[in-house]
Amino acid sequence: MEAAKQGVAVIIIGSTPFLPLARAQLKALGGPEIPIAEIPHPFSTIGRDEVRRVAEDCIERISRLALGNTDSTPAAHGEGCDTARTNGASRVREITMPEDVVAFNRECELRRWTDGLPAIPPLRRRVEWMLSGTRRTPGETIARVAPGFGVASVERIAVNAVMAGCRPEHFPVLIAVVEAVTDRAFNIQGIQATTGPATPWIVVNGPLAARLGFNAGTNCLGQGRWANATLGRALRLVLQNIGGAFPAEMDHATQGQPGKYTFCCAENEAESPWQPLHAERGFALHESVVTVIGAASTVDMNTHADTAEDLLRVMADTMTFPACNDYHFSGQPWLIVSPEHAAILNGGGLSKPAVKRQLWKRSKMKASRFAATDYERAAHTRRGELGPFTPDTRVPISASADDIGIVVAGGAGAHSVYVPSFGISRAVSRKIGN
Repeated sequence: MEAAKQGVAVIIIGSTPFLPLARAQLKALGGPEIPIAEIPHPFSTIGRDEVRRVAEDCIERISRLALGNTDSTPAAHGEGCDTARTNGASRVREITMPEDVVAFNRECELRRWTDGLPAIPPLRRRVEWMLSGTRRTPGETIARVAPGFGVASVERIAVNAVMAGCRPEHFPVLIAVVEAVTDRAFNIQGIQATTGPATPWIVVNGPLAARLGFNAGTNCLGQGRWANATLGRALRLVLQNIGGAFPAEMDHATQGQPGKYTFCCAENEAESPWQPLHAERGFALHESVVTVIGAASTVDMNTHADTAEDLLRVMADTMTFPACNDYHFSGQPWLIVSPEHAAILNGGGLSKPAVKRQLWKRSKMKASRFAATDYERAAHTRRGELGPFTPDTRVPISASADDIGIVVAGGAGAHSVYVPSFGISRAVSRKIGN
């Protein structure tokens, strides 16, 4: 970007579905009109001869653009992207909208302001009611949200919180969540624009979790609890309406996942035999904390194993599959361990760090299990970490055992959940303020 501003010739190369994303980000960042060389999509499934033809066409385009020939017509920007690009100011602009819920939601559908579910009209009095839940000023900027880099001011976040159905007491939690997901280590840019299904998963710890009604027990990842559902949904609306991640424009998830509507729970600290997540991550037990995790999916681990040894074996086997970003990029996989399974592991004399060490050791996977092209990718990304890379290389799921995350949550039952990660994302925690 700086090179282009200084007059240095710059050309962007991108595949067809990602051109609207490139143009939207250029405009959001105040960049100049940089020419874009388009590569037809897909190109990962075509033969070598076709790849050569595509490459030759691309070289020809780059040559033309480098010589100043920009006669190609850029693709039209979607309305959603344009909406995201208007977020340069920190205060919201009031517009006249129907107060009738049905009419308002029809308008939201046309303007792409919701996640596809009904929303509550953010009337001024409702936004002010939401703002009563924090001491922070409405115009304060919390972050800029990728990929559209819209300004997430306190007031803008409040508008989306109202639409999602949050209550004022939940608002400081949402602000902390927005701070966490926009931390550079979390890589919200990658998660918002990937073809993968990754989405933020919110874990709430500390006294506020119970006080505000966050579910940590039975069906904690499912329906039925207002705090879980509306907080997760409010984050999704922030990511879409402020961050500009509109499906098929900036968000290019091949299938996506239901967790993109809402993915939020609390940790069941009362039934955990181990140190809770927030204390493990350096916070005091009396503090209330949110942790955001880049979750690719959830995998049910239904096992009646009754010894720590047997339980560790089947958990590690479940974690070990070759089509997993964690193995490609040395990720940060997570497990939601049920209280029953946690009691078995703890009864076997295993601390949480000991469980992590055992899972890390047992989940190492032979590189020969990768698909041929994935093998080359893993060799490229992990050779520096693992040294010489051969089909017999035992590839660990993460760089170290400490990178495996464990949360105790859920109710009665012999079920735990494996949560593979986006791979190139790291969990981020933030203390909940006022």
